[in-house]
Amino acid sequence: MSQASTKRLAMNEIELDQSEQPSPAATLRRDISAIFARDPAATSFIEVLVAYPGLHAILLHRVAHWLCGRHIPVLPRVLSHFNRLLTGIEIHPAAVIGAGFFVDHGMGVVIGETAEVGDDVTLYQGVTLGGTGFERGKRHPNIGNRVTVGVGAKILGAVTVGDGAIIGAGSVVLRDVPADTTVVGIPGRVVTVRDPERGIAERVVNLPDPELEVIRCLNNRVHELETRLAQLEGRPPADTADYLGTDPLGLGTFHDPADLTEQDLEAPKTEAANGCGGGRT
Repeated sequence: MSQASTKRLAMNEIELDQSEQPSPAATLRRDISAIFARDPAATSFIEVLVAYPGLHAILLHRVAHWLCGRHIPVLPRVLSHFNRLLTGIEIHPAAVIGAGFFVDHGMGVVIGETAEVGDDVTLYQGVTLGGTGFERGKRHPNIGNRVTVGVGAKILGAVTVGDGAIIGAGSVVLRDVPADTTVVGIPGRVVTVRDPERGIAERVVNLPDPELEVIRCLNNRVHELETRLAQLEGRPPADTADYLGTDPLGLGTFHDPADLTEQDLEAPKTEAANGCGGGRT
C-alpha cells in the first residue's frame, strides 16, 4: 500500500471515530469530572480550569484531532507543538483519545500517532505510548477503558492493554496485557489478576525480595566456609546450606514470611519481653 493510500485510510478512520464520539460539551464535562474523581488535590472548578496542564493538553488535542480529521494541513501539528510547549505533554493530532481522560502532573507524557486510548484512562507523568520501529501503519498501543498507567511507564508497539488494567510505575510493556490485571517490571509481567465482580485480587507472581536473596547468598557462603573448615578439622560440617528453617546465628529459627502463622507473629512479642533472642546474653 502506498504512503498516500495509508494516509487516506488513517484519515478515514479518524473521521469515522469522530462521528461515533459524544458531543464536545459532554466530553469536556467527563474530562473535568475525571479530575475531581481521581485527584484529591482538586478543590474547585476554577482551579482545575486554570491550573491543570492535563486538562489544557486534552482540550488542545481535541481541537487538533478535529482539524486533523478534516484534512487541514500543518495547523494540527502546529497546535500539537504549542500544546507541548505549554503543558510538557506531546500528543500527536491523529491519536484517538476517549472521554474522561486524565493526565496527572503530565510533564513528559508522549502519545504517538496511531495510539488509541479508551474512556476513563489515567496517565501519570513520564508515560510513553510509543512505537517500536520506523514502519508506517499501526505501530502504537491500544489502551482499553479504565486503564491506569503509572509514573514513567512505557507501552511500546501495537500492543493492546485490556480494560481495567494497571501498569506499574517504570514498567516497560512490549506484549498484550489482559483485562483487570496489574503489570510491573522490565519487561512488564502480570503479577495480579482481579475479579471486579467479586472484588478479589489474586497474586500470580511473587516478586523477588532483594534482602531475602542477599541473606540467602550470605548463608550459602557461610555453608561453603563451614564445610572447608570442617574438612580441615576432620569433623562433620554444620548444616547451614539454607537458612530457611534453620538457626545459623542462634537467633531463633528463620521462616519464609509467606508461611508464618498468627502464632509465629505473636512469638517475637513474647521473646522481646525477655530480651533479644529469647533472653540470650
